[in-house]
Amino acid sequence: MAYWLAKSEPSTYSWDAFVKEKETCWSGVRNYAARLHLRAMKKGDEVFFYHSNEGTDIVGIAKVSKEAYQDPTTSDDRWVAVDLKPVKKLKNPVTLAQIKAEKKLTNMALVRLGRLSVQPVTDEEWRIVMALAGE
Repeated sequence: MAYWLAKSEPSTYSWDAFVKEKETCWSGVRNYAARLHLRAMKKGDEVFFYHSNEGTDIVGIAKVSKEAYQDPTTSDDRWVAVDLKPVKKLKNPVTLAQIKAEKKLTNMALVRLGRLSVQPVTDEEWRIVMALAGE
């Protein structure tokens, strides 16, 4: 199993909206690196749900429920989407400031590649973030 992080602005699509919907198509990604990550996601992989721009914190965990398929928001077959299901809200959201302050997370994609909307998370990064969340 692999770990990932997916970003969404809360005013566009929040964790609460995700939970209410129970499953979503993660579509509209138009970045080549993020597309590679979407294609690499496998059913059952876990995903940090990150509120970007407003709040800037990891608020919950999702799972990949359907692997990459043609993005329904475009007819261009180069772009893909995956389906995600919410798993749980974190006890304590983990802020970007907390992540940047943790020396062991300096190489995390969230710190190095701040604008990338879908990114990999290593096993060690996952464990550290979960510990910061009190999980």
